Amino acid sequence: MSETQGKTFLATLLLCIFLGGLGVHRFYTGHIKTGIIMLVLGLLSMLTFGLTGMAVFVWMVIDIVNICTGKFVAADGSALVR
Repeated sequence: MSETQGKTFLATLLLCIFLGGLGVHRFYTGHIKTGIIMLVLGLLSMLTFGLTGMAVFVWMVIDIVNICTGKFVAADGSALVR
């Protein structure tokens, strides 16, 4: 059984909405590399208050749309459980 199997749509969506700026939803679904990138950019934006924050926000909104439309999948390619 894969460690990303059975990740739920609702949990992923809520993590993205509330902690998406830190990439928590990406860690949850097994996208570790992009989760680390979002985490670093999110922390950097907290320190600099610059365009980094806007980039992370746009990335988060894109992820929310992809989660809602079913295009966001777990790292192993499995669909999120609804």
